[in-house]
Amino acid sequence: RRPTRAGAKKRSFYHLVVNDSLNSRDGRYIELIGYFNPVGQEHEENLRIDLERVDYWLGQGAQPSDRVASLLKKHRKAAAAN
Repeated sequence: RRPTRAGAKKRSFYHLVVNDSLNSRDGRYIELIGYFNPVGQEHEENLRIDLERVDYWLGQGAQPSDRVASLLKKHRKAAAAN
């Protein structure tokens, strides 16, 4: 899994997707599992991840990129606190 870039110049926005390692970053993907908005405002939701689908793909052998792994850790910690 890896983030795929979208958004305007200097207003990046990333879709978290399941992707075959042979495809390019912004190319074809298998499934959209969430999004990450690093420059979002405080009143906006900056991170949304479908943990059920993430667990499924990890069980199938998917390997998250370093950035996605850190986002997953942060999201799971926040979900456990609620």
